[in-house]
Amino acid sequence: QVQLVESGGGLVQSGGSLRLSCAASGSIFRSAVMGWYRQAPGKQRELVAKITSVGSTAYVDSVRGRFTISRDNAKMYLQMNSLKPEDTAVYYCNLFDRGRNYWGQGTQVTVSS
Repeated sequence: QVQLVESGGGLVQSGGSLRLSCAASGSIFRSAVMGWYRQAPGKQRELVAKITSVGSTAYVDSVRGRFTISRDNAKMYLQMNSLKPEDTAVYYCNLFDRGRNYWGQGTQVTVSS
């Protein structure tokens, strides 16, 4: 059973920074891909960034250059700089392993203008 626990969300002013963390536990294959998704009110969940087991990364255009995803074994991080009000959403940790998706419970990020 894989479990993902996020932490680090909160309220920040526009232009500020936050760092999200995700701790994965359970039986995880080394090649699992991890990523961060977000869902704003009334919108679909979208991929923000993902990282492979060998460190290859990908970002949605709206966060490239402001967010940095990193990974250390079973822990994953999202450093978010220059935050904007449109970054406000619930952020979810995701792990894709051997054909299955696993999700964390989500952490709220609110950026005030």
